[in-house]
Amino acid sequence: MKLHASSTQQYQTVTGYDATGVEINAQHYDYSLIVMPETPPRAWEVASFEELTEAHFEQILADAPDVVILGTGERQRFVHPKLTAALTMRRIGVECMDSQAACRTYNILMGEGRKATLALILPVTSPVTAGQPA
Repeated sequence: MKLHASSTQQYQTVTGYDATGVEINAQHYDYSLIVMPETPPRAWEVASFEELTEAHFEQILADAPDVVILGTGERQRFVHPKLTAALTMRRIGVECMDSQAACRTYNILMGEGRKATLALILPVTSPVTAGQPA
């Protein structure tokens, strides 16, 4: 799905998403990442929802966002509160939703000037090497 451009083009905006990944400012990413309005997207070493640890959320804490929008994949899943305790102690909310809803919500919050972080878990796809069976 393609999303429409807005007056927030100087910021990191989700411009599309599909089964293979997400577009941030029309650049495709096919791995889990952290997106904030004023900094380039960066890789987030999360291969799956089941692998989330406290350390993954502590990486986000350094950015001091107002809210974290966690995209959990095709369906909405909720993290255990102990994983997000460091954020909660600093009054940083964590909202869990399916990845498409997370992308839309991030764009809305970012467009309102909120310091939102999109933490997006994308499925790991192993690249096919030439000459090897898929």
